Amino acid sequence: MLLPLIWCIYGGETWRLSNEKVYEKLASWKESSQGSTALLIEGARRVGKSTIAEEFGRRNYASYMLVDFSKAPDDVLDYFVDLRNDLDAFFMYLSSFYGVELHRRDSLIIFDEVQLYPKAREAIKQLVADGRYDYIETGSLVSIRENVKDILIPSEEESIRLNPMDFDEFLWALGEKPLSTLIADSFKKRRPLPDSLHRKAMRLFREYMLVGGMPQAVSKYVETHDFSKVDNVKRNILRLYRQDISKHGGSDRIRITRIFDNLVGQLSKKEKKFNITSLGKEAKTRDYEDAFFWLSDAFITNDCFNSTDPSVGLSISEDHSTVKCYAADTGLLTTLALADSEQTGSNLYRDILLEHIEINEGMLAENVVAQLLRANGHRLFFYSRSDRDDPSNRMEIDFLIVEPYENAAMKYRVSSIEVKSSKRYRTVSLDKFKTKFDKKVGTRYVLHPKPLVVENDVVKLPIYMAGLL
Repeated sequence: MLLPLIWCIYGGETWRLSNEKVYEKLASWKESSQGSTALLIEGARRVGKSTIAEEFGRRNYASYMLVDFSKAPDDVLDYFVDLRNDLDAFFMYLSSFYGVELHRRDSLIIFDEVQLYPKAREAIKQLVADGRYDYIETGSLVSIRENVKDILIPSEEESIRLNPMDFDEFLWALGEKPLSTLIADSFKKRRPLPDSLHRKAMRLFREYMLVGGMPQAVSKYVETHDFSKVDNVKRNILRLYRQDISKHGGSDRIRITRIFDNLVGQLSKKEKKFNITSLGKEAKTRDYEDAFFWLSDAFITNDCFNSTDPSVGLSISEDHSTVKCYAADTGLLTTLALADSEQTGSNLYRDILLEHIEINEGMLAENVVAQLLRANGHRLFFYSRSDRDDPSNRMEIDFLIVEPYENAAMKYRVSSIEVKSSKRYRTVSLDKFKTKFDKKVGTRYVLHPKPLVVENDVVKLPIYMAGLL
């Protein structure tokens, strides 16, 4: 069953969110698992994890129970210790406390923000084996040391990642699903959209780059079309992230904060690789590895690593000493870039939208492509080569993905992706990459502001098609 539209109450406001893609994953898990596994929904704070879990429970079970570990009293926490070997009593007490009648094989129990109480996550093994009910966990930072130490991670746990809304979902929220369908058809058939539709799609994509995909921000934009009100929503989310860093960053919180505060500065450079020495003269990559991981595990950033010898196994030559660190949401990056004042007015956003004021388009374009590739299931890799002696050997490919290649009987090849924010550009690095790696290389893509065109073996796509790769 598809869920085209979800209505929710969030922070005292009614907002609308299209969740078909995630809902289908939940429905598939329920059908295939039949109670044999629990499902962990991971994602950033305020990305809608609890909302989708509750809505799924409401629509697919006779009853559901939400155990929110950010609010659960000690009495409830004690159930997981004192009653672990008496599940009849455990469920009876839970049912009584939350006022929810549980039905064998027709009730869902949701462990919300499960990282705050790792013992509940460990109990999943026993609860799943009991077989009475289905279980969904939601959380972020589930992999950092403090949240996994001293517990046994249950093998009976599947996981999915809930990302900020992609451009498709943004269009759906704006009532533009027919345009989304046309874009997908254009991509599939390699035929450009008519000029009027292309211009419309580019305008809406620029709106998406500024608003982003955090559900509250999108909802506020749909409701008001007021960029300043959307900006306030995003600033509140960023404040929440900073609080999380201070509260849960442990001994790395200063390093985490330094990376977070330097995101815009690093991404605004021509070369987007994160320069560790900008954090301090004595700073070394190995000292910051845990800090990068923390931000990635919190779904605040998307890390992109250099694949030094690209092949269908990009991770085989993954170089962790060279990383590009993107913001996980394009709208939050925009707000970070405009954070010099306490509030960013709608007029400034509209001037940026209409290109009356310049903002680093290259930064936003590359970041949003990283976000959309990640949302489509790709791990992020790039290729970079420097050569002081021979400039002709220098090249940098923004992104690498692996996909079937039509000219090689659909065998998997490495596809190279260059992101261009300007209508005038060259493809020198794409050509060098093809020459160097030859038969390893499949389709070469350019993502640009212009309509779709295929030139020899280079597919030039409008940037709003990035999420289809």
